[in-house]
Amino acid sequence: MIAYTKPKLTDIPQMQSIIQPYVRNGIILPRSNDEIATNIRSYILAKADNNIVGYVALHIHSINLGEIRSLVVTPSSRGKGVGKRLVEEALKEAKELGLKEVLALTYSKEFFEKLGFYEIPKEQIPEHKIWQDCIKCLHFPVCNEVALMKEIT
Repeated sequence: MIAYTKPKLTDIPQMQSIIQPYVRNGIILPRSNDEIATNIRSYILAKADNNIVGYVALHIHSINLGEIRSLVVTPSSRGKGVGKRLVEEALKEAKELGLKEVLALTYSKEFFEKLGFYEIPKEQIPEHKIWQDCIKCLHFPVCNEVALMKEIT
């Protein structure tokens, strides 16, 4: 059984371990331990037998806009609905916070479209996102990610 829960600071080393292959390949942006600690309340973990099998962060950009980021599921847990449930949990939290929209930048367009996201022009991405996050990417400034949005109702 998989439990969906908020992380503790002691979970950070395992979170970093899970995400490293995706960081090395430029699929997910690197985050320092301190950055994760500062934003620990943004994360939702999927745990099986006390081991993290996936996680996601809901980052807040403004009073209306949030972002799904750092979505990762371990290879052995893929295809079991873990990623879908993590995004659903983040969207539930977005609604509870009163957000109106949630953004996702991804290489997995179809996954997010199945969850009700639709593609938007990258020009609609908040400028501070580009200079805060995108500039750290291995692929900057030539980005192949797709920008998607979901309205929260």
